[in-house]
Amino acid sequence: MTPAQAELPEPSADARTASEALSTIIAAEIAARGGWMSFARYMELALYAPGLGYYSGGSHKFGGHQAGGDFLTAPELTPLYGRALARQVAQILAASSPVVMEAGAGSGRLAADLLLALDALGCTPEHYRILELSGELRARQQATLNERVPQFADRVEWLDELPERYSGCLIGNEVLDAMPTHGLRWDDEAESGAVERGVGIEHGRLTIAERPATAALLAAAKSMPVIAPYRSEISLAARAWVAELARRLERGAMLLIDYGLPRHELYHPLRDGGTLRCHYRHRVHEDPFWFPGLSDITSHVDFTTVAEAGFDAGLEVLGYTSQANFLINCGIGELLLQGKVGAGDTAIARDAVPGGAADMRLADLRASGAVNVLISPNEMGELFKVIALGRGVPGPLLGFARGDRVHAL
Repeated sequence: MTPAQAELPEPSADARTASEALSTIIAAEIAARGGWMSFARYMELALYAPGLGYYSGGSHKFGGHQAGGDFLTAPELTPLYGRALARQVAQILAASSPVVMEAGAGSGRLAADLLLALDALGCTPEHYRILELSGELRARQQATLNERVPQFADRVEWLDELPERYSGCLIGNEVLDAMPTHGLRWDDEAESGAVERGVGIEHGRLTIAERPATAALLAAAKSMPVIAPYRSEISLAARAWVAELARRLERGAMLLIDYGLPRHELYHPLRDGGTLRCHYRHRVHEDPFWFPGLSDITSHVDFTTVAEAGFDAGLEVLGYTSQANFLINCGIGELLLQGKVGAGDTAIARDAVPGGAADMRLADLRASGAVNVLISPNEMGELFKVIALGRGVPGPLLGFARGDRVHAL
């Protein structure tokens, strides 16, 4: 056990049992594949194996320490995030169709906040479609929406697969970072210049094992500005997903929000160990084999690849900037100053006792603190980026009016 592992909370007996069952499935597949599988396939099983993977199992993922979650997403911090985002979504809907499609809707908080905010702006979507593969998360989203926005129940639907064609606004908040990624090691002594870092079994334990990289992976690796020796990740799945969604978009835009960097910054010499990280109970560790299925596994998004995938499918890159710039452009500061936190509409309001000045000040302080986390360069403001890819939507888009960094891609 490494020092980092020793600091992680001990999983419950039920969690251990589920992880052991998943480990058995993974080990059997590795054996069936001749003793090796790609890290992308391992990550897919660890996160999405039916009933046992991180996102398809029954444990809570989103929320603070008291909620037993593993990490906080922006919508969980404050409804002001959804209200600011709604202003950009409204502009896109007005230029395309009154349909929102959210990929990977988490707890359902963002969907609820957006529906309320869009309705307040006078542009309630005719349809709010959620693309969610996890049955457990789908049930949680339904519960959240039934509790917070029952009046929009007839507008919300869940999709099992991508629609053949769609128009409107697609939202992907922290979706790309959790897509399966391949591990690579660039080495001047390797015949092809790089080898793939996959998963094998040694002494009964999962371990990193290397094989010659596939042609598709080598082709992608050659475009990365790395100097060997170097280790990192390449997500072929993220590129394919963006390309497929882009191909199906008739009119509208995709808003993708995640942590990552342009290619020349992501594959910087100082990041020669890669960006793969695991999240468990609000702690970050670097061992993806620690109790498979219990930790989230992520890697930074290559936003240059995202832009290329959309552009190659005929979309225009409508904007790229930091989350801080995007939210400020969308008026999150103005929304904060308005102080319109309605009882029953936010976690902040539910925590407060209505009617007292002290309670209102407490709510204001919590809202200010949450917004600071969202826009501070030392928190989520600079780490997270927003990119917009669209077809038939005139610019400029509100969220990129100042501080657009498309030139940096």
